[in-house]
Amino acid sequence: MDDPCRCNPLSRQKAARDAIQLYTEGDRLFDAMLAAIEGARRQVWLETYIFADDEVGRRFAHALSERARAGVDVRLMVDAVGSLFQFYRTLGPLLKQSGAQLRRFHPWHWRKPLRYNRRNHRKLLVVDGRIAFLGGFNIHRQSSQRYYGAARWRDTQASFQGELARQAAGLFEAFWRGDRSWLPQESGKAATVLVPNQTRACRRRLACIYADFFGNAKRSICVETPYFVPDRSTQQALLAAVGRGVDVRILVPRTSDVPLASWAANAVYARLLDAGIRIFEYLPRMLHAKVVIVDGARATLGTANLDYRSLFQNYELNLVSHDPDLCARLQSQFEDDLTEAAAVCATGWRQRPWIPRLAELLGWSVRRWL
Repeated sequence: MDDPCRCNPLSRQKAARDAIQLYTEGDRLFDAMLAAIEGARRQVWLETYIFADDEVGRRFAHALSERARAGVDVRLMVDAVGSLFQFYRTLGPLLKQSGAQLRRFHPWHWRKPLRYNRRNHRKLLVVDGRIAFLGGFNIHRQSSQRYYGAARWRDTQASFQGELARQAAGLFEAFWRGDRSWLPQESGKAATVLVPNQTRACRRRLACIYADFFGNAKRSICVETPYFVPDRSTQQALLAAVGRGVDVRILVPRTSDVPLASWAANAVYARLLDAGIRIFEYLPRMLHAKVVIVDGARATLGTANLDYRSLFQNYELNLVSHDPDLCARLQSQFEDDLTEAAAVCATGWRQRPWIPRLAELLGWSVRRWL
C-alpha cells in the first residue's frame, strides 16, 4: 500500500508537526528547549521540579528573562521542595525583575501542613502552544555532559507539536490557575495522549493505567524507572503477568541519588526474582528515565516513577501511546540500555549480608514518604 504522506505535501507537513522527538542526552535536550524559548513570540510556560542555580539553570533563567523583557508571557512554576535552596536567592529575583511570572508550588505553611507532602513533580515546557517538552529531565547540571561529565544522568524526554502541544498548553494553564483535575478533550482516534495522574474522575489515573498495562500484557513488560517502590497491587499485577508467561524485565540504577528509595526497592526484589521477574541494574551512571513498554505496542513515558509518591501523592504528567513508531523507538532504547546493565541473581540475592537487609526494612517502612 502506498504511503499517503509520500504523495501529499500537506500530509507530510502534518506528520512532521505531530511526530514525537525523543531525547536521552541532556545537552541536546537543553539546546532544543533553549532554542524554542529564544524563538518564542507569545508565551513561554515552564514547570519543573528542580530548577538549580548552576550553569544549566542560569542559561534557562537568562533566556526566560530576555523573552519576558521582550513582552512575551513568561510563566515559571517551580516546586518549593524540589528547588529548595537552589533557586530563590539569585535566579528568582532575576526573573521577577524581568517581568516573568514566578510561582512556588506548595511552600510550607503552618495552616496547611499536610499539603507539603504533595509535590509538583511535572517537567513541562510549552512555547507558543506550538511545541512542548515533557519527561524526566530536571533543569540542573547533573543532566549535562558539558558541565557534569561522563557521570551525567541518563534520562528520557519527548518533544511534540500539533494537537498534543495545544493540550499541553491547556494542562499548564489549568494547573497554573489552580485547577489540578482539568483534562483535555481526547479524540478516540488519537494514538498518543497526555495523562495527568489526577482528574475529576480519578485521583490515581496513572496507577490505573499501569494496572491496565500489566493486567493485559501478553508477551512482554519492560519497565525503566529510577525509583522502583511498587505498591502491593502493582507487585501482584507483575507477579500475575509473569505467571501467565509474560517476560517481565525491570531496569533500575545500581547507584541511586536517593539511597532510601533503593533500600525500599531492594526489599521486594526477592519475591519478584523468585517468581521469574528479571531485574537489571544500570551500571554506567544514574538512571532517571521513566518508561514502560508493553508487548512492544503500548508505552508510557513522562515524569512518574513507579513508586508510592508518584502514583499516590505527587502531581505527575505522562504521555501514553500505542503509536507503533514511538513504541518501537522506546523498546530499542530499552534494549540498548540493557547492554550496559547487570542482572540481579536470585541465588546471590538471597545470600546477601544481614546489614543490607536491615537497611531494606528501614527503606520499606518509609516507602510512602520517599
